[in-house]
Amino acid sequence: MTTTAPRSTAKGRKAPQSTTKNVACRAVVDTNPQSYDRIDPFYAINTLRKLLGSLASRIGGCQYKLTPDEHKLSLHLLTIMEPFIGLSPSRRTLMRQPTEILDAIVFHIDSTRDLLALALSCHRLYSVIFPKHYDYRVIRAKIIDERSSKPLILPSDITTTDTDFEFSDDELTMHSKQERYLTLALTKMAALRSFDWSCNHSPISIDDIWATLMKCQTMCEVIISDNLIFGPYTPDKPTTANPKPKSALLLQSLRTIALRSTKHVFGSTKTPALARISEMLTSCPNLESLDIEYEHRHGQGQQLPGADDFFLCSRWPGLRSLSLTNLRCSSAHSLESASVFLGVHANLEVLHLDLPLDRSTTGGGPDLDLPPNSLPRLRELLCGRTIATAILSCPSDSPRPLEVIRDIKLSGSVWDQPFLTSLKACGGTVKRFELAGWNDIDDIRRLVDCVPKLTWLGVNKRTSEVQPQHPIRGKAAIPASVATNVAEWATVLAPLKELSTFVGVKFFYEVSTLTLATLATSSPMSLSPSELSRVRKNEKVASVLGNKCSKLRRLDHWEDAGGRVIVLSRDGNEVRWQVKRLKV
Repeated sequence: MTTTAPRSTAKGRKAPQSTTKNVACRAVVDTNPQSYDRIDPFYAINTLRKLLGSLASRIGGCQYKLTPDEHKLSLHLLTIMEPFIGLSPSRRTLMRQPTEILDAIVFHIDSTRDLLALALSCHRLYSVIFPKHYDYRVIRAKIIDERSSKPLILPSDITTTDTDFEFSDDELTMHSKQERYLTLALTKMAALRSFDWSCNHSPISIDDIWATLMKCQTMCEVIISDNLIFGPYTPDKPTTANPKPKSALLLQSLRTIALRSTKHVFGSTKTPALARISEMLTSCPNLESLDIEYEHRHGQGQQLPGADDFFLCSRWPGLRSLSLTNLRCSSAHSLESASVFLGVHANLEVLHLDLPLDRSTTGGGPDLDLPPNSLPRLRELLCGRTIATAILSCPSDSPRPLEVIRDIKLSGSVWDQPFLTSLKACGGTVKRFELAGWNDIDDIRRLVDCVPKLTWLGVNKRTSEVQPQHPIRGKAAIPASVATNVAEWATVLAPLKELSTFVGVKFFYEVSTLTLATLATSSPMSLSPSELSRVRKNEKVASVLGNKCSKLRRLDHWEDAGGRVIVLSRDGNEVRWQVKRLKV
């Protein structure tokens, strides 16, 4: 018996191959949405291309059709790609971030103006910024509320925010309870960056406050205005219970510190010292800006704090700005220590020294003797004539980039000559010079010869015109008169070809606001004879100064207050003057 096997058709033979190929194509694409990274748009678009490319190879009714899982996957892949290829990708990407991510981003914005601009961009960011960021970037507070006598209580949601804390104390009933509240509040500020302490008459110990600030390792700036920091101080000594003191904490991130006394009597002493300040500064190894200012009190037995130990023991390799006001050097050895101190700090760019070393009438005595090549990066100098002479005469291999000199007083005596000689030798880089006083116009003439590249010159008032700091009660201050020797001043200033600002001398006569408005809209002939005379005089003054000093633009206004200046403008050969408000 013969058995005949069934014939297989061509269609029957190709069916398994087609099925195998279709399964292989589907196996290339994983339809599980969780397998795709939301921050990788390139992998998402490649997967979508493979999925769409496999549709043409399908047969029958499955061709160009997606299964439910593939349709779900394609939508998921599109959501991954959309933030990276939309019309505004940055905004869409930011808005899709979780609230915790947005909160961390806003944490790094310090300016309240920038916070407000970001909060007004959309409702989502507004809801993140205003509850816990905008109102707590800078906190100004008193420990006790004057109406309720309740201690300072800070919201709990600012303990991790980036905050500047400013404290002002003017209460008489402070006690240890309020001190504990303040220290507790400071301890909870884990990201405190700036602390401003202004204390008038509080029994709260600055030592306890500083000990709390030592734990804030994010601190960048500290400002303390308190007489107690200049008071007597005895450091803790090892005892039997604690034979070895604990290792001191260091504020590695602190860059700026300002320590000042106040005009109030509370906490002041006749014999101030820098012992406590030196102990505080020991914990700040990376300082870049230091300001120590003592408010000198005039009276019997009042002394200035001595800076002997400060110059001898203090060193900061990165110090760039130093300001010392109303400190004294008690002996020649302390002056030697000050010279070594300035020679070691080679990165100093701004130096303000107010030390009683000016000997215009006494003569002789010790002086600063700086090592060669001291202060090679000095840009701004504010000090007396004697210290300036010592710094400018110090030899240097390369010229210092000195641009600003302030607070120099010229007396017209022989003691001015050493300063002017040293200034002429290295004054080619000076752009701005501000005098604290001068005796005669010849002093200005000699100064101009030493600094030919000045762009700003301030001469302040003559020594004979300086008014007392505390005028007699019932006696009005004498206003500064208008200088009539305009031609002489113009001749003196003429060598300064780059001069653009000259302040300290009034050349222009007072003109009313109505007259200024009339000049701006109509002819000056409509003015009264007296007003017209002043306008003509001012025009003549502007012409004389403008022709002698071609780049001169800014001069003093006839009023000391008001924030206004006289601005010169040029229209061909004609020089015009106008009143402008000074931008602060």
